Amino acid sequence: MTKTQRYQFVINYFTEHAPDAETELIYNNPFQLLVAVILSAQCTDKRVNITTPIIFNYYPTAERMAKASFDDMFPLIKSISYPNNKTKHLIGMANMLVEKFGGQVPMTVDELMLLPGVGRKTANVITSVVDEQPNMAVDTHVFRVSARIGLTINAKTPLATEKQLIANFPKEYIFRAHHWLILHGRYVCIARNPKCNECGIKLICKYFNNNKIKLKYK
Repeated sequence: MTKTQRYQFVINYFTEHAPDAETELIYNNPFQLLVAVILSAQCTDKRVNITTPIIFNYYPTAERMAKASFDDMFPLIKSISYPNNKTKHLIGMANMLVEKFGGQVPMTVDELMLLPGVGRKTANVITSVVDEQPNMAVDTHVFRVSARIGLTINAKTPLATEKQLIANFPKEYIFRAHHWLILHGRYVCIARNPKCNECGIKLICKYFNNNKIKLKYK
């Protein structure tokens, strides 16, 4: 099977079975999504969605959040992983939005990466989800699933994975493919004991085909 055929199989499968795949984070505007994505680093979307409503109630805008103190914010996110750093990041992010961007979330990766707590992955999430830009956020699920299926070859870093995926997915699918791979990794192609028997793309999956004899008897 050629690389092009493998990618086309993945596209065909997910456009049929998950045509409207999207982030599981709950938000109403770009600022709320930015807050949620910052909080989601090394934390589950479920935990973030439990936490964000009270944050959005107290701090619905960057202007309001910029006025928060550490002692105001920390109790609201103490159940989230790394609450000390994330408290500082949220307040710093809000202040920079106000001072540099007029309180609005910028829509370029380079500008977003200027904000405290925002790395390349977060910037790619914001621009692809909000603006459907052809940017590929690579988290642990995307990194793992891409390698297992065989969409990436010898990609040792998230950036290498991102570059290969962007080079091979047609531009119009990139923003959606990010969600396909994340959700597939979250619910089917899990880190330990992937659910190959439930997988709709196992026929073209390198991991499955290299291990199918062992997997058959699990």
